[in-house]
Amino acid sequence: MLANPRFNGSCSSAPSPLLNSFRIQNLFFSYSPSLRRSKNSSISSRSSRRIQVRSLKKPEDSQAFSDSLDGSPFTSQPYSVKIPVGDRHILVETGLIGRQASGSVTVTDGETIIYTSVCLSDVPSEPSDFYPMSVNYQERFSAAGRTSGGFFKREGRAKDHEVLICRLIDRPLRPTMMKGFYHDTQILSWVLSYDGLHSPDALAVTAAGIAVALSEVPSTKTVAGVRIGLVGDRFIVNPTTKEMEESELDLMLAGTDNAILMIEGYCDFLPEEKLLQAVEVGHNAVKAICHEVDALVKKCGKPKMLEAIKLPPPELYRHVEEIAGSELVKALQIRSKIPRRKALSLLEEKVITILTEKGYVSKDEISVASEMVPEVYEDEDEDEVVILDGEVDEGDVHIKPALRKAVPLLFAEVDVKLVFKEVTSKFLRKRIVEGGKRSDGRTPTGIRLINGRCGLLPRAHGSALFTRGETQSLAVVTLGNKQMAQRVDNLVDVDEFKRFYLQYTFPPSCVGEVGRVGAPSRREIGHGMLAERALEPILPSEDDFPYTIRVESTITESNGSSSMASICGGFLALQDAGVPLKCSIAGIAMGLVLDTQEFGGDGTPLILSDITGSEDASGDMDFKVAGNENGVTAFQMDIKVGGVTLPIMQQALLQAREGRKLILGKMLNCSPPPSKRLSKYAPLIHVMKVMADKVNIIIGSGGKKIRSIIEETGADSIEIQDDGVVKITAKDLTILEKSRAIIASLTMVPSVGEIYRDCEIKAIAPFGAFVEIAPGREGLCHISELTTDWVAKAEDAVKVGDRVDVKIIEINEKGQLRLSRRALLPEPSPEKTSVKPQTSSPTKDTGSSHNAKASSTRIPSPGNNLHSDEKLVKKVVRSAGDPGYINKERQKNSSRAVSTLSGKDEK
Repeated sequence: MLANPRFNGSCSSAPSPLLNSFRIQNLFFSYSPSLRRSKNSSISSRSSRRIQVRSLKKPEDSQAFSDSLDGSPFTSQPYSVKIPVGDRHILVETGLIGRQASGSVTVTDGETIIYTSVCLSDVPSEPSDFYPMSVNYQERFSAAGRTSGGFFKREGRAKDHEVLICRLIDRPLRPTMMKGFYHDTQILSWVLSYDGLHSPDALAVTAAGIAVALSEVPSTKTVAGVRIGLVGDRFIVNPTTKEMEESELDLMLAGTDNAILMIEGYCDFLPEEKLLQAVEVGHNAVKAICHEVDALVKKCGKPKMLEAIKLPPPELYRHVEEIAGSELVKALQIRSKIPRRKALSLLEEKVITILTEKGYVSKDEISVASEMVPEVYEDEDEDEVVILDGEVDEGDVHIKPALRKAVPLLFAEVDVKLVFKEVTSKFLRKRIVEGGKRSDGRTPTGIRLINGRCGLLPRAHGSALFTRGETQSLAVVTLGNKQMAQRVDNLVDVDEFKRFYLQYTFPPSCVGEVGRVGAPSRREIGHGMLAERALEPILPSEDDFPYTIRVESTITESNGSSSMASICGGFLALQDAGVPLKCSIAGIAMGLVLDTQEFGGDGTPLILSDITGSEDASGDMDFKVAGNENGVTAFQMDIKVGGVTLPIMQQALLQAREGRKLILGKMLNCSPPPSKRLSKYAPLIHVMKVMADKVNIIIGSGGKKIRSIIEETGADSIEIQDDGVVKITAKDLTILEKSRAIIASLTMVPSVGEIYRDCEIKAIAPFGAFVEIAPGREGLCHISELTTDWVAKAEDAVKVGDRVDVKIIEINEKGQLRLSRRALLPEPSPEKTSVKPQTSSPTKDTGSSHNAKASSTRIPSPGNNLHSDEKLVKKVVRSAGDPGYINKERQKNSSRAVSTLSGKDEK
């Protein structure tokens, strides 16, 4: 029988040192992903050193340490800390959830909780120039006490706003990752609880930065993120959703304790000076968070995997420059993008062939190899000794001068590719800094050639083709009703409909390549949202322009700044569609060469206006700014270096303002210009206001009434809001007017005593006739109110299609109308009064027949007073804010009817 020494005290034998060593190795290999990749002795020595650090750092008591030796999972103690952010604190907890991840953390703000984990792959991936990191962010509907509206009742693919938050997390973290680390890194972030007051997006950026800092990922700095709002003249750090409703600014900022890595935001023509103040407030808040996180990392952080970093050999940079230096300078002077790209591609293939297949001998080795070196050999024939010139007789050994052979060098292909890209970037920067000229010949502040054409597509509601250099956007505007609005699912149980949205498409053909075509990429979603938020402040209100507006921007050519071209093209297309915009707007992308001293400059950062694709890839910054000469509406900055400072941002913003002024001037001269009027193919929308309690009358039972109106008139749609706002969408004005007249009649407020002339009888029932007093509005005229005489059936007095005059005599609680035709007829004389037929005696049939004929003759009573009828006119009910429907032909008939009655009365 075997007993576990940990639970059986009678077992006194202690484990052997060999067993302990075996357990330590098993523990480390199961815990550390890095060691499962390495099996050589050198890594094993590193592993033992790392084991000592971890075992001393994590277990704080002997029991925990003994448990880890027995092979149980390695656990850390939960730890929490409160970090001040703005006017409140956030709670950071680690060691409780996700303990098997390389780093995990939960961050709480109010009752909003974000959980973020960081994990690494066991085996490094193939080296590349792009850090292998993926970010996924998901908002669980259960966080707000809801379930998904889909059939499967679970979250599906990422929604657009979740993708945008993924980008907010990814962009500031990527510049802090150390080069040469090729283990796939995955960051997963979930919203576990949402209180509807504290937004989770800024919290998710901070949570990801803390999780990376606590993990084994080798990063240079701790990253944190905040949101800045502007209410009045006060900047608010991480404002609540209620405060954001009144805010003039929505700024997301992320950075480290000494630099800014990412900003993205939207505002309503905020001046650059105000924007810089907001950035300063946000960076101060980020500094405070980073200092607290650094203290947390010292207590709970894991050792960084610095030994996994693999960089290309340093001498390879020099060899690539020696092989391709002169040709690289010539290739970078080619102005057109495609020829320049092909020249660089051929040059790269040449360099790879030399350094990976043929082998390369550097110039230094060739010069050394040209020196004479002695060659030693033995003389096998001892009897014959011949001393030649230049040889030295040393007995059995002779020394002969010979040339030294240079050994060709071979390198890995992936290292050559990485180095070639970095060398190309270096030469491009050097050309800009030293020569003051860019690849296309422009100065640092120069703007590319701009051209615009409107009305390109005849059937579209609005279209424009905007070209700037080798970047081109085809923008198309479509106008529609609310059914065309984009529905947005969010954590709050409120349906959100966007009346304006911009969709950006970047096909592979725009860069002359072959690629995947399918669902929009994260880049396409991000660029589309940036352009959408930039154009939104210049749109008219829904009251002034009740259309849903969709803008499509298809990039047909691309060489940098395609999102800014979408803003310019979208603005022209909106004008061409006849949308009454508030002002003009344009966008521009700014670049940066940070360390100019390395490339022959004086060390002052160099700002580039309207950057191209190569300047974006090889530069240090991509700063997109949209607005006009008075202020900014949208901005987005990505950094590829350790960060930028406020003075650099200030210079970039001021230079961007000058560039926007120039672009706006060029856009005014586009040919042909925008039409600035509504297209004949656009639908017509009429907005009218009715009383809120009349909405159900328009809709009808189960929507029958509104469907019948649409079928009768041919309208495209009729939208009804709870507050009484009705929107009618139709293809032409006739349909629009007909639908409006029916709704106006349905919602009018009739009163007892009103008279309606020349009304059509729509249907006849045994108990009376249904009379249409106005389009879509009917009332019942009981059989007793049809004539002054008694009739057995309603058909004896009227038939369908007859036109009669009626008077409202009653309105019940349901709003149903009771009409009377008899009230407007003259009373019969006493001697001509019809007698009710007697059905009991067959001998009276003839008399009854005679009385029925007599009743058809209307003889007015001499004493009948029609004075009140002389003053009655048809009442036209007008809804608030609507002129009401007036049938001119029916008005004429009504006037004739009144005058005829007046004449009879006079006689």
